[in-house]
Amino acid sequence: MKRKIVKINEDLCNGCGECVVGCAEGALQIINGKAKLVREDFCDGFGDCMGHCPTGAIEIIEEDAKEFDEDAVKQHLMQTQGYDAVKKMEEAQKRHEANDKTSSTLCAHSNKAVGGGCPGKMMRDLSANKPQSPAPATDNLTSGPAQVIPSELAQWPVQLHLVNPASELFNHKEMVVLSTCSPIASPDVHWRYIKGRSVVVACPKLDKTEPYAEKLASLMQNTTIPKIIVVIMEVPCCKGLSMIVKKARELSGREDLIIEEHVMAINGSLKQINKI
Repeated sequence: MKRKIVKINEDLCNGCGECVVGCAEGALQIINGKAKLVREDFCDGFGDCMGHCPTGAIEIIEEDAKEFDEDAVKQHLMQTQGYDAVKKMEEAQKRHEANDKTSSTLCAHSNKAVGGGCPGKMMRDLSANKPQSPAPATDNLTSGPAQVIPSELAQWPVQLHLVNPASELFNHKEMVVLSTCSPIASPDVHWRYIKGRSVVVACPKLDKTEPYAEKLASLMQNTTIPKIIVVIMEVPCCKGLSMIVKKARELSGREDLIIEEHVMAINGSLKQINKI
């Protein structure tokens, strides 16, 4: 049958094994230093493992593959890892079912559900209870103000590939590692995160992330930076940014550096804060 299933780019895979931990179904293993999909019928195609991959080596594709076999997965997990692994898998499946229900509702107009694949790709209608009239276009600067909400940004550039780790603009400030989508989702980003802090912006899924850990480690070696806040979206693939930051701290040798993960919901609200 044709369905969604994970595909691993071995050229990008560094063999860290984080995806194996992130896969609740046990479909992945590290073989000869690379992640491998060892059982097609154990892969549900929802891509939880993507959020655990720091190099972007995993994607969801649609191709002919064996049907996902939940019963076989449970039996395998019980035999190899025990009841806790089965419970973890059942909880993951409940989340997937909830995503299916949400996507089915959103796509009811086309009678087509969007089950499977990366939850971060699922289109969602956030227009409920929002003003229906868009802000007027300002092609001519005289037709409206040049700025409505003041920016709190105190540096440039902000894209992680472009920043200079030796810049004095990072001195004596907390630093925010901002996912690309979060400032679009939330109008609060400037006053909640950017005000009084330095900032770098990155996407763990679409950027070329290979140099990111070393670049961030260079920034972290500035001992005047006391704390880093990683702002990610609630979708699984965004989790990779937190993992890159965690790896960078290991490379930097900073044991005193505080790192917080702030998870933002797709409606722009702050969902939870985790210490990492």
